[in-house]
Amino acid sequence: MDHSPSDARDPAFVLGGGGALGAYEVGMLKALFAAGVRPGLVLGTSVGAINGAAVAAEPSQAAVGRLIDLWTGLGRAGVFAGSFVGRVSTAVRTRTHLYAPTPLRDLLETHVPVALIDDLTVPFQCVAASIEHAAEHWFDSGPLADAVLASSAVPGLLPPVGLDGEHFVDGGLVNSIPVGRAVALGASEIFVLQVGRIERPLSPPRRPWEVATVAFEIARRHRFARDMADLPAHVTVHVLPSGAAAAETSGTLSQLRHRAFGQTAQRIERAYTASSRYLDSALDLADGPA
Repeated sequence: MDHSPSDARDPAFVLGGGGALGAYEVGMLKALFAAGVRPGLVLGTSVGAINGAAVAAEPSQAAVGRLIDLWTGLGRAGVFAGSFVGRVSTAVRTRTHLYAPTPLRDLLETHVPVALIDDLTVPFQCVAASIEHAAEHWFDSGPLADAVLASSAVPGLLPPVGLDGEHFVDGGLVNSIPVGRAVALGASEIFVLQVGRIERPLSPPRRPWEVATVAFEIARRHRFARDMADLPAHVTVHVLPSGAAAAETSGTLSQLRHRAFGQTAQRIERAYTASSRYLDSALDLADGPA
C-alpha cells in the first residue's frame, strides 16, 4: 500500500493525546462519518494513536463500534486497573512505572486486527518521543502495535518501548496535536480531534499542585498554537468541539484521571452532539449557496 504524503484533496484526521478523555475523539469520529467525511491521512499522538489506528484500519462507522468496544475494554480489561498493592509492587520491581503494557497490547491487537502499518486501509502515522535523541519520532511503517504502544507510553504509568536499540515514550511530550505534520504531508483540509483541553483558557496557578499542571499544559499547547499560527493560506483546519464540561478538562484531578473510564459513553455522545452541530454549519458554508 502506498503510504506517501496525502492527496491534497483528501482531508487529514489529526488525533491528539488526552488519556481517558480520548473517548471524546470517538464521538467526533462518529460525527465525521455521519456527515460523510472520510480521511485520506490519519495522524495520532498517544491515545489519539490508538483511536487513529482503528480508523485507519477501517475508515467508516464500523470503526466507531470497534472503538466503543475498545474504550469499554480499557475500563475493565486491566489496562489501568489492579489493586493499590499490585501497582506499588510493579513500581518497586521496575522502579519506573505502575502498569505492565501487556493488557493494552492485547486489547489493541483484538480490536485493530492489522499487524503492520503498511497494511492499513488509510495512510497512518503516529509520533513518540525518543529518549536517546530527545526528539519526536514518526512511525509510518512496521509493526502497528509497537508503534501505537510507543506513542502511548505515558511516563510513570507505562514503561518505555524499546525498538531497534532506541527507547520511546508518550508522543504528547513532543507533539500533542500534530497539525504541522499533516501540512508537511500535503493535507489542505485538516480535522483536529482533541479532548477539550485547548478549548479552556489557562490562568496562573493559585495552589502548589497547580504549578506543574499549568506548566504541563503550556508545554502541550505551544506546539499546536505555533502550528496554527504558521498555517499556509491554502490550508483549512477544523478544530472539532468536545462538548466537555470545563471541570472535566481543567484542573489537577482531570489531568491525572488515567483510570477514569466510567464516563466513556457520555463523553462520546457529548462530542458527537457538539461536533455534529459544528459540521452541519462548517460543511454548509463550504458548499456555499445552493
